Amino acid sequence: MQRYDRLKHILQLDPEADFLEIYRLSATYEFPWDYARSLELALYRTYAVPSIGRLLARTAELTERTQKRYDDTALLLDAVVEHGFSSDEGRTAIRRINQMHRSYDISDDDMRYVLCTFVVMPKRWLDAYGWRRLSPHEQHASAVYYRTLGRHMGISEIPSCYAEFEKCLDDYEEARFAWDPQSRTVSDATLDLMASWYPSVLAPAVRGASKALLDDSLLRTFRYSPPRPAVRRAVQRALRLRARAVRLLPPRRSPHYARQNPEIKGYPGYPTGYRIEDLGTFPGASGRPSTGCPVPHDAK
Repeated sequence: MQRYDRLKHILQLDPEADFLEIYRLSATYEFPWDYARSLELALYRTYAVPSIGRLLARTAELTERTQKRYDDTALLLDAVVEHGFSSDEGRTAIRRINQMHRSYDISDDDMRYVLCTFVVMPKRWLDAYGWRRLSPHEQHASAVYYRTLGRHMGISEIPSCYAEFEKCLDDYEEARFAWDPQSRTVSDATLDLMASWYPSVLAPAVRGASKALLDDSLLRTFRYSPPRPAVRRAVQRALRLRARAVRLLPPRRSPHYARQNPEIKGYPGYPTGYRIEDLGTFPGASGRPSTGCPVPHDAK
């Protein structure tokens, strides 16, 4: 198999009917590392919406149990990618995701926005740092994949194509990004988590490199000092050099899923693996999701 043979195969598929196969090939064969990084940034930027950032802070899941929350989110989302929507594993993962979300007061608008980040941010990341860009075929399949996931999650008014997902994301961020101290707490905890994956001596450099990947709107919203231009250029140059090196490698012969990522710390701790139904949070009593939102809300 040559470097672009898998892309040739993808282009022969129907992005409406074969969207799962196309998305799986892109995310687990062509760009597994890039998808992991871009989806991390996708979730991260949602903290800049105060209604999302405040809720995450009040649950304490991303401030006190940051690694577990990261692990469970990655493993649940990846179960659908690996096994499909109609599989037992996929249905169980979606059921767990829905049980968690329905335990809290989350607006449909916020849910739709988070879904948009999953579609848009991988494409933007690969445009900048991928060994190749996503083809329009892959963009179309990604939009259908997340449109399908959104329907399974009961989200209304889901965009129908990539361009609509992108417009929805940009409009929402322009209207909703705003400073909030609780959102900043969640952001800081996430940057600390990313730094914890490397030797402690590298932690300051990892935090600096992570901030260098944030766009100006995020830096302003979280009130971070802008990274020095030389730092930003160095980080971007390193990622582009990596892309050139990956382009010269032979194509991957087996898929790479989230559970195989070294930053997933929970999975290796289970000698016999994990059960999808045990992942995530159980905010209600006796391990059952609550019927009302378990975090306090401001009167306003």
